[in-house]
Amino acid sequence: MIVLDKRQQPSRMWSYGAPVLAVVLTMLVGGILFAALGKNPVEVIRTIFLDPLFSQNAWFYRPQLLIKGAPLVLIAVGLSFGFRAGIWNIGAEGQYVIGALCGAAVGLAFYPAEFWLVFPLMIMAGAIGGALWGLIPGILKVRFGTNEILVSLMLVYVAESLLAAMALGPLKNPEGMGFPGSRNLAQYPSAANLELISGSGLHWGVVAALIAVIFAYVLLARHMFGFQVRLAGQAPRAARFAGVNPARMILICMGLSGALAGLAGMFEVSGPAGQVTIDFNVGYGFTAIIVAFLGRLHPVGILLAGAVMALTYIGGGIAQSNLGLPAAAISLLQGMLLFFLLAVDVLTNYRVRFSKKVAA
Repeated sequence: MIVLDKRQQPSRMWSYGAPVLAVVLTMLVGGILFAALGKNPVEVIRTIFLDPLFSQNAWFYRPQLLIKGAPLVLIAVGLSFGFRAGIWNIGAEGQYVIGALCGAAVGLAFYPAEFWLVFPLMIMAGAIGGALWGLIPGILKVRFGTNEILVSLMLVYVAESLLAAMALGPLKNPEGMGFPGSRNLAQYPSAANLELISGSGLHWGVVAALIAVIFAYVLLARHMFGFQVRLAGQAPRAARFAGVNPARMILICMGLSGALAGLAGMFEVSGPAGQVTIDFNVGYGFTAIIVAFLGRLHPVGILLAGAVMALTYIGGGIAQSNLGLPAAAISLLQGMLLFFLLAVDVLTNYRVRFSKKVAA
């Protein structure tokens, strides 16, 4: 009989070891899944996790780690504030889309003017757009007591509808011969988020992600706001007695996570993606939830988790093209990572004990 005994204090060893064990279990069970699909599991796992770093074409794939990882880290850092405080923003994908739309709209409004201020204005527009979209569920929760999980999630579909409407309407390229999608912002110098070092994958979105990690670490570890966030999540009643305003905490966390998600969308649409299209959103907002928890809601952990998740994106693409692996299998692998993390996380707060079943 398996018995779970509550620990007096959460295990520090399992707190750091759980994500590693979750990755290992994901590889093992993923291997079984790939074998069931008729693929060589060792070859698939090697292709996903090692080929992007060590294959003969690694020189091409390594810069992609920065390109794929930057939006994941940026969004996950924003989500971590709310998750730590017990505020569940599940709609980062919508905030990512709205930030991209607002940033692209500002950039295209100046086209074809050559003006250095265009890109900073796009950054501001992306952050403000994402923040305002994130504040909608926050305001509704504070004012009417609605569930922020449901509202933020439903707003994702509203944002996707707006994305399609903008790609087919106001932001549509007038010189695109009727095809949906905006002008290519990467070809408009004033609005382009190009590589800072050619061939490195380093662009302003990567810089913003690193700044966000440093900012979040200092804020959570050295600032009173970080203490209030932790207190609100671990002991809500004690937080109220300590003077933490729950309504203000909800609005700050929702606005902050929305702003960072909006920035991720703006940097993506002005650089790697290049334009507003109907299928612009690729699930970064949802995958960032896995990244946040895999990184233990810690900024440095999120940085490492973002690299691992970016690896699955790149390696998964290689496996699809070289081994014929279905795209759904990669999504399932990413989902299993969160599943195993939540399962293994039980060991942080409980000890597993085996005992004989006692007869009644």
